[in-house]
Amino acid sequence: MQTSKRHFLKCTGTLLAGVAAYRLAYATAHPEAKPDAAKQYILIHDQTQCIGCDACAIACRQTNQVPAEVSRLTIVRHGPYGEYPNQQYHFERQSCQQCENAPCVMVCPTGAAYRDPQTGIIKVDDWKCVGCQYCIAACPYQVRFINPVTRAADKCDFCAETKLKQGELPACVQACPTQALQFGDSLDKDAQVRKTLNSAAVIRDNESLGTRPKVFIIADAKGEVTI
Repeated sequence: MQTSKRHFLKCTGTLLAGVAAYRLAYATAHPEAKPDAAKQYILIHDQTQCIGCDACAIACRQTNQVPAEVSRLTIVRHGPYGEYPNQQYHFERQSCQQCENAPCVMVCPTGAAYRDPQTGIIKVDDWKCVGCQYCIAACPYQVRFINPVTRAADKCDFCAETKLKQGELPACVQACPTQALQFGDSLDKDAQVRKTLNSAAVIRDNESLGTRPKVFIIADAKGEVTI
């Protein structure tokens, strides 16, 4: 019986992943089909200012009560690059990309994963989540996980249920000592994030996938810290 159940779930997961790939390809080819949001919150990570201190990750964990064995936000260190004593590191933020064309939403069989029409943020309804892990398999950025406490899929949601509800910036943005993170509504022409997008050279992770991430990067190919 267990073998049959596993086989059924595997086949269903493969089918849903195929459906997600089709929908993602369609959305990429037909941009007019993208849903509209009252606001479109985005995050900008300025790698030229990031020092890899992990203050953002620590604040995220404390604010959102993320269990120790999992993480919504990780700063990955690459390097060192160069010859001693002129060595440098490169810091990469790994978290939910808040995709406009989100594969995790497309494969969710219960509607637990959804895009908030008011903010554009990809959220998870714990009560609807059945722990099937299809969203985890579909996420091309591999940033989703099952929360060991709630038993539901979990990830970064820009502190939507904590800081944003209180009218504050996400915990990671507040905690950053070098102002390497910017957050705001990209639809607001007066917002700083909008001005940054219009003035700085930004990239997005795996743009070729057509997911249209809402986490933007000001890249620093050489690294930030000299030791």
